[in-house]
Amino acid sequence: MTEIAPTSAADARDRIEKGALLIDVRSDAGRAASGEIDGATVVLKDEVEAFAAGLDKDREVVIFCGTTAGSGPVADWLDNAGFTAVSHVDGGFESLRDATQA
Repeated sequence: MTEIAPTSAADARDRIEKGALLIDVRSDAGRAASGEIDGATVVLKDEVEAFAAGLDKDREVVIFCGTTAGSGPVADWLDNAGFTAVSHVDGGFESLRDATQA
């Protein structure tokens, strides 16, 4: 199984600005406690496979969670499922929030 290395929040921001699909895999409680990032699509970890079935495998996808513990396995799964442009955010929600507000 391939392991996708995390990307910087600044790089993720640039990808999102160019049209990448942003996926938030944090729990409902995590989002309620920390807030949300505009434009993110919420996909709970146990719903990823069903959600991915409707996606173009060549669409760029950026995934984040509270850290990288949740987004890393989701990115790895998508990569192994044949998605060609998958990344996940180093530092998770807080890093991405800070980068998108800069």
